Amino acid sequence: MTTVQQLRGALIVSCQAYTGEPMRDPRTTAQVAQSVVIGGARAVRVQGIADIEATVAAVDVPVIGLWKDGPTGVVITPTLRHALAVARAGAHVVALDGTRRRRPDGLSLAQTVTRLRVELDRAVLVMADCGSLADALAAEDAGVDLVGTTLAGYTDERPRGEGPDLELAAEIVGRCALPVVVEGRVTTPQHASAALASGAWAVCVGTAITHPATITSWFCAALDVSSIEPGHHRYLTSDEVP
Repeated sequence: MTTVQQLRGALIVSCQAYTGEPMRDPRTTAQVAQSVVIGGARAVRVQGIADIEATVAAVDVPVIGLWKDGPTGVVITPTLRHALAVARAGAHVVALDGTRRRRPDGLSLAQTVTRLRVELDRAVLVMADCGSLADALAAEDAGVDLVGTTLAGYTDERPRGEGPDLELAAEIVGRCALPVVVEGRVTTPQHASAALASGAWAVCVGTAITHPATITSWFCAALDVSSIEPGHHRYLTSDEVP
């Protein structure tokens, strides 16, 4: 049985690809998950039922599962039906939208968490993806096991910076008794280290490790020499690389 304690101080890697991309395949997701585990990831986060099933079979670390459904609003495991499917696919942790927004099936977050546990035939942890301190406190009251800063900057309650919202993380740590996972725009090892220093229980990194198209675009942007005069060479500092 997966416990919250297993995730303490852990690097969690989100292994996801967007619809229509070449890597959007459960087998590929599972292989990427295997690769990051070799590198030291102590848990992985995976989207989609087939991807969850393939990854659970491929790795021996906790799998945080979710199901994104819908173009806008509450899309991360938005209903009880989605949460049950994620759990039954084998996810050790069910990640769902932990904001105070209305859920598509009309259930509250607390009702979703309670019914998920009642209707399953095994124990499962629940992670609430939050966008604000108020979300995190409400999610704690709803009975979840972990809260994440995943939606900080995506629900109009917080500004969206270029890096993780460490200010929010520190606020949640100071007010919430639950373990806090810093997730969202963690793009450097320094971001990850700062997240743990803020009091976070664990750190989740996605794009910067598992999304080649975005990583490649960062390097291409850094190599754009169109504004440099011929014959003159200037090397970007680490602070200038996107």
